[in-house]
Amino acid sequence: MNVLILNAGSSSLKFQVIATDLERIKSSTDERLCRGQVERIGGEAIVTVQNRTGPRRKLTAPIRDVSAALDYVLRWLASDNSEVAEIRSLGDLHAVGHRVVHGGELFHESVLIDDTVLKGIEDCIDLAPLHNPNNVKGIMAVRELFGQQTPQVAVFDTAFHSTLTEHAYLYAVPYHLYRRHRIRRYGFHGTSHRYVAYRYRSLRGLTRDQTNLVTLHLGNGCSACAIRGGRSVDTSMGMTPLEGMVMGTRSGDLDPAILNLIASKEGLSPHEVESVLNSQSGLLGVSGLTNDMKVLEDELQQHDDRRVRLAIDMFCYRARKYVGSFLAAMGGADAVVFTGGIGENSPHIRGKICAGLEWLGLKLDPGRNEQIATKREGQISIDDSKLGAWVIPTDEELLIARDTVRCILGEPHPG
Repeated sequence: MNVLILNAGSSSLKFQVIATDLERIKSSTDERLCRGQVERIGGEAIVTVQNRTGPRRKLTAPIRDVSAALDYVLRWLASDNSEVAEIRSLGDLHAVGHRVVHGGELFHESVLIDDTVLKGIEDCIDLAPLHNPNNVKGIMAVRELFGQQTPQVAVFDTAFHSTLTEHAYLYAVPYHLYRRHRIRRYGFHGTSHRYVAYRYRSLRGLTRDQTNLVTLHLGNGCSACAIRGGRSVDTSMGMTPLEGMVMGTRSGDLDPAILNLIASKEGLSPHEVESVLNSQSGLLGVSGLTNDMKVLEDELQQHDDRRVRLAIDMFCYRARKYVGSFLAAMGGADAVVFTGGIGENSPHIRGKICAGLEWLGLKLDPGRNEQIATKREGQISIDDSKLGAWVIPTDEELLIARDTVRCILGEPHPG
């Protein structure tokens, strides 16, 4: 089954095509046929495409909306230029899997999309006004171009965290605010945390119930997840992705009274304050330079800039705090797993986060930590470390493709 995976944003469309089925899932022989993205939708868009063997290519084209972007991608896929022999027409794409950011309290797992599901996604727009409308546009664009007969599946960022208990997901605000407005913690990056937990237990030969981890998804967006018995029991992001760790441009946790203070001192509206916390804070706000961790690490090494060092120290300190608090909340774990762009590629950041966790039994192997960049996956703690440390690259698109196949065939997903 050739599955088209879509992630529709406000001005972008990311896509992959993965060939998979139940046998390939079982034997981990899924095949990625191509990938790419369309950026700056609404004007002269930049289209990046890459098949499984060739180099990455960049193209430009006037693209007005998500539907036009999808049409452009499909025409490229079916053309000789794509060099994807398996795709010659729309009929060679058998299903579409969508990354949908917010499923609220309605969706606890991936689902086959029908009109009822589509309405449920729309009902969650209040919870994710920047994301769910674009996800809906992606679904409608597929209906327009493929017709109703092509099955579509929604895979929700929030679904993995639906196993949080009430005392973990509620805020200590008047209870009627939760009942009236669904004000609670939902968590995000669930597809990534779920994939990494699955991959860890596959590497270790464990069952789901034997899987006890703290996973750290570290990129421009960052989140931690406490996984006990293969299920999410707590996570750092809350009602929105703004809560939690220091991120690329997001502040993470702060005293809520600060919002009113910033508004009154700077003459900003609540919406403008929220924008500051989402897009001008985090590594960018503290360093005054960039939200790119690699650039910050290079700058620190070359110039030893004080604010750059401060930004990195805050980033690592907040991550280490979450590891410690989650280990306490879940009664211990077997390993800490790093994933995401920073988690997978920065030995320096991994080392700084792990420093000071020796009392919990985590003993990092410096050689393994440095060498993992070439191997991409594996253990970075010493063999007899009581609390292990691992690096596992995330693959959300693969999980979406697999869930799409399972939903269509009526197979339960393993979590």
